[in-house]
Amino acid sequence: ILLVLVYEVHVYTGAKLGAETDSNVYINLIGTRGDSGKRKLHRSKNNNVKFRHGQMDIFCIKAVSLGDLEKVLISHDGAGPGNGWFLDKIVIKHKERREDQEVVFPCNRWLDEYQDDGKTERELIANSKYFFKENLSKQWRVQVKTDGDSPEPQECKRTLVIYGSKGKSDELLLSPQNPGYVCFLPRATDEFIVETGDLGDVYKIRVSCDDVPGFEGWHLKSFHLEELHTKQELNFDCNCWLSLNREDKELVKEFPSVNADQKTLPVYKYVVSVHIGDCWGAETFADVYIILYGKRGDTGVRKLHTSLAKGRKFQRNKVDLFLVEAVSLSHLQKVVIGHDGEGYGAGMYLKMVTVKESQDSDKEWVFPLWNWLDTHLGLCETVCEIVTVGRRLTSSPKLLEINMKSSGVWIMDITGSDLSNEEDPIYLSFIFYGNLSCKKLPLEVTGKAIQIKDELSDIGSIYKVQVIGPHSKLKQSWHLDLLHMKHTGTKEEMYLAFDCWFNPNEDKCVELPALYADQEPLPVVEYAVHLHTGDLKKADATGEAYLCIQGEKSDSGKRWLNSRNSLITFARGQVDVFKIKAVYLGKLSQVLVGFKSIKKDEWFLEKIVIKEVLYPFSAHVFVHNDWINKCSKKDFVEVAIPLKETSVPSLLTKKFDTKSRGRWQTWVHCTQVPEDVPDIQVVVFGRKGKSPAQKVQNLNDKPFSLTVGDIGDVTKVSFVLSGPCLGRGIKLHKLQLKDLDTKQELGFHTEAQCLFGEDGSETVTELAAVRPDKPPLREVLYLITVHTGVLPASGTDADVFITVFGEQGDSCKRRLRHSNFERGQVCTSEMRAVDLGQLSKVLVEHHNVGYGAGWYLDQIVIRESGKPDGQYAFLCQQWLDSGVGDAQTERMLK
Repeated sequence: ILLVLVYEVHVYTGAKLGAETDSNVYINLIGTRGDSGKRKLHRSKNNNVKFRHGQMDIFCIKAVSLGDLEKVLISHDGAGPGNGWFLDKIVIKHKERREDQEVVFPCNRWLDEYQDDGKTERELIANSKYFFKENLSKQWRVQVKTDGDSPEPQECKRTLVIYGSKGKSDELLLSPQNPGYVCFLPRATDEFIVETGDLGDVYKIRVSCDDVPGFEGWHLKSFHLEELHTKQELNFDCNCWLSLNREDKELVKEFPSVNADQKTLPVYKYVVSVHIGDCWGAETFADVYIILYGKRGDTGVRKLHTSLAKGRKFQRNKVDLFLVEAVSLSHLQKVVIGHDGEGYGAGMYLKMVTVKESQDSDKEWVFPLWNWLDTHLGLCETVCEIVTVGRRLTSSPKLLEINMKSSGVWIMDITGSDLSNEEDPIYLSFIFYGNLSCKKLPLEVTGKAIQIKDELSDIGSIYKVQVIGPHSKLKQSWHLDLLHMKHTGTKEEMYLAFDCWFNPNEDKCVELPALYADQEPLPVVEYAVHLHTGDLKKADATGEAYLCIQGEKSDSGKRWLNSRNSLITFARGQVDVFKIKAVYLGKLSQVLVGFKSIKKDEWFLEKIVIKEVLYPFSAHVFVHNDWINKCSKKDFVEVAIPLKETSVPSLLTKKFDTKSRGRWQTWVHCTQVPEDVPDIQVVVFGRKGKSPAQKVQNLNDKPFSLTVGDIGDVTKVSFVLSGPCLGRGIKLHKLQLKDLDTKQELGFHTEAQCLFGEDGSETVTELAAVRPDKPPLREVLYLITVHTGVLPASGTDADVFITVFGEQGDSCKRRLRHSNFERGQVCTSEMRAVDLGQLSKVLVEHHNVGYGAGWYLDQIVIRESGKPDGQYAFLCQQWLDSGVGDAQTERMLK
């Protein structure tokens, strides 16, 4: 059972004049166990428009536990007008080991290339937690020699990172101490003083240059480091180019420490293979980057510039190979891979990443993902962390005939943490699943390494290995590192990196896929299991419980929901969520639930909903609607609950033979609905047109019908509020459409969605349709500038409404908020809508209420936020007045 760690990032924009920004903002959380990788702060949970003056925005970042948070790197890309940003502070909240933790990172500075020190990236240190480290700080004299044939230096950020046995330094900027001094001239030796924490024994450095336009390169000759207190000296003979125009095409280089007392580490050219999936839209044109992590440090961020494979990189069903040169990382543990989200179709469907130490290596590490790196699909993130499942051969052993009946035995070496001599042995079970059957091998672990041999005959070709236990009481935790399997007959070989702890008072079940050369491993899927306890009298219960998910390929094994020697309580009307990681089970068929109560409690289990986090479009419903343990005299009562329905299809494109008549069954589920339910209309847009507005019949997940007609492929759905604005937004949890003829199903991303805004002040909310065969339309923030004329009495106090039309539909009728339509005034309003494409016309009107409602409108200008170019101007230069001219209070502007 795995708990997901969510870091809640509270970003406080300052209250100075011009503090807000429209730029894309990125953050990297850094803790004692590693970092999260660079993440884009996409959508604020609490505000429609993020990073406004004096505003606090909340973002959620999922990551493997980073330990104690020490610092964050915050930056922006400088895109859009007024891109400078004054950041007050960042507060990060998260819950780990049942403890609420909060860390404050003060900033109180500009990230603006024209203010302060001109930097748009800052490293923020935790407010008070780690100041004790200052006593351990060390100062280094860094001498850098530039070779004679190096070009004249250009403006380019050059940085140094020092790695030691106790950790690594921050990114140290190599910049002149005195203004006006020019560094890195040909044949020059430049000196810098830098400060680090206690790094232990230094084993490598990394030097990097920024990729700036026109940068010709830097011929680096050598680095010399001297620790000013101990006088320890380190030499690095570099003699290499940092340039994209030279043979290596690299702006990042690593150099091992040369020391008489210790062996110099080798430098490898790691071969990184990026496997793109075979589904619609899987390719990307964005810039992709990767960080490799091993037992001995990391590579830092490396852009994947040049593929060794022919053709355009990162295309559908293609494998691209890249060289990443770095000092040996020892055993690889994880990778962080992401892209900058720029360009058409930036989203990418990534099957897996494989890495080998060199082009001649016969083994490679495997990092499977099988998911989207996309702002709208799958993880809804453009960066992710992938932990390795192990190593495999790069090619199958060359024997005349290899099949599952080949003679020979499997030799299996199991390694883990050491046990003291006084420690009792640990009893585990290894279960080997084959395509014919499975076999369970009990194992007694007495030391750090143990070897077993077995033919594993009659089970067929192994496709996964499961480990369960411990079957005995543990005095201390034990770590399972690796299972190395080699067949004496077929010469097949694989290393499964379990990398997990078996703890006292815990029953664990972990599994990994078999890793064969030239075969794609089954993905490891996170199943989110939602247990719904009924809202009946005495429905709640306390006891011990387990479940086992069964699918067409195999089962998940017995997964305990309570710790050993402790009980779990299922409260009346409550939904309990558990995360289970298992090798992909295929199509799910049923769930086994076991329950035992010492108090003879009876538990009313309404249903179980299982969502495949790997395939976010599928949720499986298992309905029980009955008591468990009622009048039972058995220790454990086990019930089998068959699958009732799978709510939405997988990513694969479905072809529909039946013609649609435009009738859709609709489910809308909301909370925070006012007692006096407002009148809400819904409009469905398609490629060929739009439906008439129809009333939303209920908001409590009961199906109702919509007749939309022949509008083509559905692109978006708009909810329109007919009455007055609400006091607060209505939380939307689910929107789903199903064609009654073709049975096609459409989903919509409803995470963090509020109908009519958080504060309920909006009149329209739009959601783009998410379909497996086409990318969803993006959400756009339009800036609408209204120019009132200068004629006498031109202004109006009436409410003004606008409908914007484009090639991809219209915005529905919107009231312009925060408006000041006085004579000669220019005011700007914001409108959030699904992308309308090329704009064509605008319908503007007012409700003609109030003294002096008549209005002389000069023009309306509309542009997309963050894009200063490409604005649309709609001239009017007419009255909207029931008592002047043609007496019209609405105008269509083109």
